Amino acid sequence: MPRSLIRPLPRPRATRTLLCMSFCGGGTTSFRSWTHCLPEDVELVLYCYPGREGRFTTPFARDWDELLSDALAAVRDIAWRPYVLFGHSMGAWVAFDLARRAECEGIAPPRALVVSAADAPTRRQESAKSPPTVHDSDEQLVAWMRTNGQLPAGVQEDPEILQIAVEILRADMRVMDTYRYRSGERIGVPIQVLLGKDDDADAGVPDRWRRLGTTGVEAAWLPGGHFYTPDVWSRLPDHMTALHPARSGTTPEQVVAQTPGTGQATSNFTSRTYEPTRPTLSRPEGEATAGQTTVGWGTT
Repeated sequence: MPRSLIRPLPRPRATRTLLCMSFCGGGTTSFRSWTHCLPEDVELVLYCYPGREGRFTTPFARDWDELLSDALAAVRDIAWRPYVLFGHSMGAWVAFDLARRAECEGIAPPRALVVSAADAPTRRQESAKSPPTVHDSDEQLVAWMRTNGQLPAGVQEDPEILQIAVEILRADMRVMDTYRYRSGERIGVPIQVLLGKDDDADAGVPDRWRRLGTTGVEAAWLPGGHFYTPDVWSRLPDHMTALHPARSGTTPEQVVAQTPGTGQATSNFTSRTYEPTRPTLSRPEGEATAGQTTVGWGTT
């Protein structure tokens, strides 16, 4: 398996894979605890963006196409068995474009795409106006990360690690600035949208994602903000319908929707509201151990 892919808990007998794409400035540590809440037949595989953790010496991707080419090579490595593709925030756009490129290049597409805490990429221009931006100073980025709970005390007190956090966040924002959704780009796999009830997402987000697929969309509104609540984040795979088809009694392409708070059916997506994490950070030495913090920030 290439260095870009991490298996926190190898499951050689697994018959399915959950492949995760991280948020802007993020690493893989935030997702590693999910191994303990996945069905036994699902193996967790995490894609590590260049320039962090075990790939700390690998140069950052220079633009969106370079990042996606690197990530697509990782998809080729795991696509020999059925997989679900998950992306949080920036990772949602990465995952969507990966699913599209896989279809175009003859790679087995994911069985489902799960996008979390992200508007559809058709809103790229609107999103670019929201902070943080590549034009912010280091001090502004640090303030933004601190305000959004992305800087544990230990990181704030270590100037060297703090600077690494800023560099990673800024590098990922530069990559995002080069992404251009092209009108008409769609995917042919089921899409599930996960959103925090206290995040800044509006009720139109699921419908905007619906327009990018051909099989309908399911939306789930979960407690908390951009990273939900710690309890929800720690078991987020529990809310991924594609991993639990028997439990849900339906598949994403079969659902019928309701707009949150209205009880009225909409075109072809379902909305569910749940009542029942912040990701941890780590130093860039590769595999983190319990109690460590890993560099990987951002909620973009």
